[in-house]
Amino acid sequence: MNFRTNIKLNKEHNQIDYNSKLLLIGSCFSENIYKKLDYYKFQTFSNPFGILFNPIAIENLITNAINERVYSEKDVFNLNERWHCFYAHSDLSATSEEEILKNLNTAITSTKKQLATTTHLVITLGTARVYRHIESDSIVGNCHKVPQKKFLQELLTVEEIIASLENIITLVQAENPSIKIIFTVSPVRHLKDGFVENTVSKAHLISAINKVTDKRNSTFYFPSYEIMLDDLRDYRFYNEDMVHPNELAINYIWEQFKNVWVNENTTSIMNEVETIQKGLAHKPFNTSSKQHQLFLEKLEQKIDNLKNQHQIIF
Repeated sequence: MNFRTNIKLNKEHNQIDYNSKLLLIGSCFSENIYKKLDYYKFQTFSNPFGILFNPIAIENLITNAINERVYSEKDVFNLNERWHCFYAHSDLSATSEEEILKNLNTAITSTKKQLATTTHLVITLGTARVYRHIESDSIVGNCHKVPQKKFLQELLTVEEIIASLENIITLVQAENPSIKIIFTVSPVRHLKDGFVENTVSKAHLISAINKVTDKRNSTFYFPSYEIMLDDLRDYRFYNEDMVHPNELAINYIWEQFKNVWVNENTTSIMNEVETIQKGLAHKPFNTSSKQHQLFLEKLEQKIDNLKNQHQIIF
């Protein structure tokens, strides 16, 4: 008997290899995939404005990057002795106005450069529920613990999400015509919004992505959400909060992503990288022993070989 509903996925063309350049933007789940790619030393760049959950926030980032927007004093504010920006995660917040503006403008410049050279852009959407700052009448990427009375909560319609995603696709492909755009929906449920509300939100995201993706236009969908909810349909795949996928689930979804999007020719290189990573993580009993020194020499030789043969840098 089969006690699981396995999702069967087909390999895509124009797959990722060690010559590919990847940009990952979106929810915290995109960070999980980034960590896997980074572990295997693929050329990756992740969330320049920090974690962003909704499509409008991601669209704003990409629009501002391509248009080379310069952030100024009017774009930041001070709260609890730190400077913040509504359009960036608190990772970019700082103790001075000068520092946060430097962080924002450096991130915008680097995003512009990445979009021009990226081969694969992975966008992970987390929620269709957004917060509109009443005073500025704009949808924010992060509320930074500003009192809730300063915002209105809204649910983006499918049509609004479609418009946002189409803007992203048009902007990115105009900047980089050969880019492959992979959309996915985070498997993390936003239960603070409510169980039904979370389901509606995810449904809006999936419906919109379904309307805008077309392999003939180099836009794709990877079913992270469906793998978690329909394939790994058991609480043993969740963290203690019963919301976030645990390491076992992340590894499983990563394997599915790898089977679909990572070129089989990279397998041997990935195995070499993993051997080195495990070696670097090894903690010896005696760091000065001859055996350990020999181990380090061999490890350094393996690192040099990968660098010389495949330009992989540790």
